[in-house]
Amino acid sequence: MRLAVLGGGGFRVPLVYGALLRDTAKPRVEEVVLHDVSQERLEAVSHVLRGLAAGHDDPPRVRTTTDLDTALRDSAFVFSAVRVGGLAGRTADERVALDLGLVGQETTGPGGVAYGLRTVPVAMRVAERVATVAPDAWVINFTNPAGMITEAMRRVLGDRVIGICDSPIGLVRRAAAALGVDPARVSPGYVGLNHLGWLCGLTYEGRDVLPELLADDAALRRVEEARLLGPDWVRTLGALPNEYLYYYYFTREAVAALSGRTRGELLLGQQDRFYADVRARPGEALAAWRRARRERDESYMAEARDTAEAGERDAADLEAGGYEGIALALMAAIARGEPSTMILNVRNGAAVPGLPAEAVVEIPCAVDGSGVRPLATRPLPGRFLGLMQQVKAVEQTVIEAALSGSSRLAVEAFALHPLVDSVSTAQRLLDGYRARIPSLAAVFPR
Repeated sequence: MRLAVLGGGGFRVPLVYGALLRDTAKPRVEEVVLHDVSQERLEAVSHVLRGLAAGHDDPPRVRTTTDLDTALRDSAFVFSAVRVGGLAGRTADERVALDLGLVGQETTGPGGVAYGLRTVPVAMRVAERVATVAPDAWVINFTNPAGMITEAMRRVLGDRVIGICDSPIGLVRRAAAALGVDPARVSPGYVGLNHLGWLCGLTYEGRDVLPELLADDAALRRVEEARLLGPDWVRTLGALPNEYLYYYYFTREAVAALSGRTRGELLLGQQDRFYADVRARPGEALAAWRRARRERDESYMAEARDTAEAGERDAADLEAGGYEGIALALMAAIARGEPSTMILNVRNGAAVPGLPAEAVVEIPCAVDGSGVRPLATRPLPGRFLGLMQQVKAVEQTVIEAALSGSSRLAVEAFALHPLVDSVSTAQRLLDGYRARIPSLAAVFPR
């Protein structure tokens, strides 16, 4: 079985390959084809993968290419993890918003809108090439903003594209661990959009144990999201929010915390050092990657944790893994017909009342050899559903703007977002992003 990884020169690709090395069940991935627009990055990651494979019997073969069709051809699965504009684009996404006094974050708020505006056209071209070159392949989308990009790609690929994120399963895992129950034996009542969702229930042995968690101060202190947003607020909500809801519920604090060096600027420096280290000492690539990975993991949402006095990330969280485990579990469920229930980004249908049928939502799904089936969710209270409806309207406007090249729709998308406070600011956002990001200026000429 062949796996194509788009964005194959990316920093997290070794996590995927490491998970493949641990996967011995049949059928297994025998060949990994890494695709990237940068040959230099492909070579650096290849050095890391060779280090990971050392000592393993019959590790998956690795090929690299800068030609998309070559990567896709004969692939059973495609992991799409591209970052259009690279980390330089991310720093612009964050900095333009911050300079206007708004939340400057990669996927949430105006930064996520800008990221989507320049990524949707690229994602659609990828989808079209998959449909032409590898029509039977399953596409597992890591590319952010994951829900928006998955919804756009569905226009070409339909149900054969599925979006994933590690935030929901991390929240479920932490909630179960805080109660001292096995995460593998709980059924999460999670519902939302990508980077905007709530754990509204947690069933264990036939009963909802979430109220017990919300009532227990000591247990809540073991859940990073509760430390981040505060136990009083999560009790008020009656649910555990995804960590990215910090930017909605504590907007002023988030803007103040982000006003210094952004995470994008931090990661740009870290990764530049990593790729330079590998060029200089390719034999030490694996050690360099492991050092950089530790720094990256520890800095995740660090500014919000500092402001909320939430403390350091739990070591168990850092070791538990993320996207790579979800992607491989999804791939195994489909390829081997091993039934599983997973939180995924899929077409809504009628699963979440109050949202359009074609909207991509992030909810529990049943997965087996026939594909993915979204599971029905309980009706949401207005305080959750209203926010989802507004952000989904933004996402769908971004898609239409990106596909049409309409500056009017782009301004509308910024203006509709709940984290943008005026229409005139929305226009300044578009102007600022066009000035900083050439690919966005090309899609939305003045």
